[in-house]
Amino acid sequence: MERVALKVAYDGSAFYGFQRQPGLRTVEGEILRALTRVGIIEDAKSANFRGASRTDRGVSALGNVVAFDTERPELTLPRILNHHLRDVWVVGRAVVPPEFNPRYASRGKTYRYYVAGEVDMAALRECASLFVGRHDFSNFARLEKHKNPVRTIKSIEVLQEGPVTVLEFRGESFLWEMVRRITTALLLCSRGELSTGEVRAMLNREVEKKLPPAPPENLVLWEVELPGVTFEMGSEAREKIERDFFERYARAAVRAALFSDFLRAF
Repeated sequence: MERVALKVAYDGSAFYGFQRQPGLRTVEGEILRALTRVGIIEDAKSANFRGASRTDRGVSALGNVVAFDTERPELTLPRILNHHLRDVWVVGRAVVPPEFNPRYASRGKTYRYYVAGEVDMAALRECASLFVGRHDFSNFARLEKHKNPVRTIKSIEVLQEGPVTVLEFRGESFLWEMVRRITTALLLCSRGELSTGEVRAMLNREVEKKLPPAPPENLVLWEVELPGVTFEMGSEAREKIERDFFERYARAAVRAALFSDFLRAF
């Protein structure tokens, strides 16, 4: 028996979130379907199946991680599993210690939120700096019962990638909807509809005010930091993933270029 960890990417628009839900298609459900179909595990409970992050409906990932016990580790290669998965890709595999749980082994996560259109970069960066550090994020999250609202954000980078602005969040851990609600605050600040003073007051709990979360479709779980775990993919799996990604997103890339040319023409 060996414990195997898989680094997985997925298109969140194809699922009702990560976590299993009766009668709904989820990322976890799709992975378990493939693992049982191939004969790698019998079921989630006996395999001690665990995931690093339960992303919401519509949220995509490049680097979420799952782990499970199996007596057939030779079948867990990315090139094998990717033939049995739909809208999910295994982008790495590692053999890990028997007690490994990706949720508790994580030393941090990176999320990226993609914003189309012009923004005030200086205002975005000024507002983003307010969130860096250790704060009570009660006003910037959907709180679950008994959850500690205090979290540490290591950095928020504001990156320009052509016509798209990327907000990159690095932190030890994040609350439910935390990244998306902070994103709303950043975009409001960039438009002059929310002041840095109001953001400070919300962070300091001087006012009780919640902003709505930004849409989930633009959010990607980019990476889960797992010190000491090295994931391997293989050239054959890489080639298939590149083909799948091209087929899935080529049309969207062409439409985006066409739209950009239209705007320049005006």
